[in-house]
Amino acid sequence: MQTAPRSSRNPKRATSFYQARWLVVFLGLPLLLYSVWVIYPFVRTFTLAFASYDGLSPAQWIGWQNFREMFQTEAFRLALWHNLIWILIFITVPTSAGLGLAMVLNQGVRFDRFLKIAYYLPLVLAPVVTAMVWGWIYHPQQGLVNTVIAGFLGVLKTLGFNVNPEDARNIGWLGDPKLALLSVIGAAVWRQVGYVMVLYLAGLKTLDAEVLEAARVDGAEGFNLFRYMIFPMLAPVTTVVVVISIVDSLRSFDLVNVMTNGGPFNSSEVLANYMVKTAFHDYRQGYAAAVAVILFLITFVFTLIYLRQVMRQEERNL
Repeated sequence: MQTAPRSSRNPKRATSFYQARWLVVFLGLPLLLYSVWVIYPFVRTFTLAFASYDGLSPAQWIGWQNFREMFQTEAFRLALWHNLIWILIFITVPTSAGLGLAMVLNQGVRFDRFLKIAYYLPLVLAPVVTAMVWGWIYHPQQGLVNTVIAGFLGVLKTLGFNVNPEDARNIGWLGDPKLALLSVIGAAVWRQVGYVMVLYLAGLKTLDAEVLEAARVDGAEGFNLFRYMIFPMLAPVTTVVVVISIVDSLRSFDLVNVMTNGGPFNSSEVLANYMVKTAFHDYRQGYAAAVAVILFLITFVFTLIYLRQVMRQEERNL
């Protein structure tokens, strides 16, 4: 009886080749797109930072000249200073307000679900939409802010105070160099509070109830319980909140660009908006790349600090 010839093809090898082929298909395409849209622009930005380039002519190598010019330019120093102010406000006001809201809503107050959604809703809106809404709110004549101030001055006038309610209509929140930056930051804070609240709510749900109950038995109540027990136990969440707030501060662009475009007189300028204007309005993409490098390095430093804190926390937990 003649037996059928055995196939020279190894089934295990065929299966391995089949799996490798699909591995290339599923990982290769995303890696290709990631390389085109992320890695190549990242490397290209670093190379252009040391060149004179207008986006059309060939790039010319000029070394550190862009960086030297950058730190000698008042507009850049002002934008950097405004970013530092933004960071300081962002790591204090939204963090404190978000933590306070989380503590209140974690107690199971009435309509807590509605309140959570209401405070988180601004984060769902696109930054451009937020900028347009707050632009209307800050409008000198029909804006909500000046209308409320005018109403308050009207009440004071009826009580005999020498005030003029129409003076409120002269407040230009986005047109006054002294108020423009704080006005834009105010809109950003309104958007950020809900995000911080959600992070702290998640952190509060993970606290050890037995430890807190033991602290209450020992007499810890109210602010003392929060200060000596709850807040230290929320340290990992606070670290995440602070780092996210810093990163969001450094990449703030949408609100500034739509509401003021850095004006008036660069009074609300930040690094991201300054970079875009330099690249696409002044056609100095090499100089703008140098600004992007500085912005990346600042963000990278804060990210390293965050990772170091996370690693230390993991070591303590082991």
